[in-house]
Amino acid sequence: MKLLNFIALASSLILFCSNNKIDDDKTASKKKKQPNVILIYADDMGRGMLSSWGQKHFTTPNIDKLVDGGMKFNHAYGSNFCAPARASLITGMHDCHTQNEYYTLTRPGIWLRDAKDVDINKIQEQIHEFAPPRENEVYLATVAKNAGYKTAQFGKLEWGFATTPERMENHGWDYHYGFYDHRRCHGFYPPFLFENGEMIEIEGNTHADCAVTPKKESPENFKIRWDFTGKKQYSEYLVLDKMLEYMDENNPNKTDQPFFLYYPTQLPHGPVQVPEIDEELKNVEGLTSLEKEYATMIKIFDNTVGQIYAKCEELGILDNTIIILSSDNGHEVHYEEDGRTFRRKTKEGKAFDNITTKFYSDQANDVFDGNDGMAGLKRDNWEGGVRVPLIWYWKGKIKAGQTSNQLVNNYDIMNTMADLIGVDQVEGKDSFSYSKTLLKGKGQEKEYTVFASKLGPAIVTKEGWKLRYQLKDDVFQLYNIKEDYREEKVLNDQHPEKVASLKSILLKECDGDYTNGGYPQFFEPDPVVRAQKAKKAAKKKKSKS
Repeated sequence: MKLLNFIALASSLILFCSNNKIDDDKTASKKKKQPNVILIYADDMGRGMLSSWGQKHFTTPNIDKLVDGGMKFNHAYGSNFCAPARASLITGMHDCHTQNEYYTLTRPGIWLRDAKDVDINKIQEQIHEFAPPRENEVYLATVAKNAGYKTAQFGKLEWGFATTPERMENHGWDYHYGFYDHRRCHGFYPPFLFENGEMIEIEGNTHADCAVTPKKESPENFKIRWDFTGKKQYSEYLVLDKMLEYMDENNPNKTDQPFFLYYPTQLPHGPVQVPEIDEELKNVEGLTSLEKEYATMIKIFDNTVGQIYAKCEELGILDNTIIILSSDNGHEVHYEEDGRTFRRKTKEGKAFDNITTKFYSDQANDVFDGNDGMAGLKRDNWEGGVRVPLIWYWKGKIKAGQTSNQLVNNYDIMNTMADLIGVDQVEGKDSFSYSKTLLKGKGQEKEYTVFASKLGPAIVTKEGWKLRYQLKDDVFQLYNIKEDYREEKVLNDQHPEKVASLKSILLKECDGDYTNGGYPQFFEPDPVVRAQKAKKAAKKKKSKS
């Protein structure tokens, strides 16, 4: 009897261990099936700068590879400029909401000083006074982290104009390397960067402003760009090396833990600065030196994409890695030259009124046509200012070579990613998942998207109706962008009922105030500067009264 009891007990233990092993195997299998996610985020890159969208002066073969192997979106939107675009992406909320409701944009430049003059604790206290980390908020990285992912960010600060390690941690990043100040990102030779809150001094870079160059071309400015005194290490190369190193050390095939990596590059945001002109561009006819240098910034970015892709291949993770590529906003002219390219004025020197006249590449002699024939530039609510390139690549899961005309926005990435990695949608967000479109070629579409700008807010519907508001002149203009790509035909008189309905929706999305779609206010973290500004404002108010 004792022997029978022993055999029964042993059998139970074997069965129990066997079941546990099956459960463990299932858990391990589930972990392996979770895809890695790499989000590559360009800065000021209009889609017309890419050869997949028609660029004629140079090629972008690595980005083309993602397009050829995945899905590109022709009707994708970002925001009107850098800081709100990043905040919108990270929060999953559009940028027409009440200021401070979801994010605070501190004024840039607080970290812009020599390393020896940086008081890290003091600066962090000043930033947190106006922009403290928010408790219990869900951010893009939080979604991945809660799903068991390692999360890491590399490059330009992922939020607003100035940040801190506490805010980075609050936003869900396990690891981060790069800039903490937007203004410093205008130069490409930083004397220091940050790694998880620790200042890392960069040998050979001696300019406190990161060697920012003048914006417009001149013989003197040409000399400044090509004087490499105190400019030894280019930031894009530093950041990329750090990311590739991180990928080596955290290879999901070895750690059995997927990662979510976010790479917000400085490129191709100006002012223009490159170590050398790309070989493909050196002998291209019809381009000035400044234009070749700017095009080289795109080529460097394209090469970055290629190296990230190659690292995925080397590590054996490409088949289970989602690569997303987009930009914060539309095109900007960073290569303006007197008598050649005109940015905010006509060839005759008249400023665009953005009602009857607006920027077009063919009229401003923009040789690259970076806004792909659309109207407007960065900071505008014209299509060229806010429509962005968007590519999703997932080998074997997203059918290769697809083009989608579905209406999407970068703040939709949050819940789309949530679907693809197998977690619940984040409730209370503007983010709309289009995962079925990616996996099946077609899915449910959102009815409309909204975005802010310096000119005012705008709304675009899935049918192609667009209503833009010009705050300064109190003017609404209705277009049908599916029939009128260049936004040349105002349709208010023909469709007054459409104007009225879209005005109502836009007002609701702007939380009852159209001015929420205007240029955001900045919150000055430096108390000395703050006092000076308050004194100046009081004096101005007194003189008016």
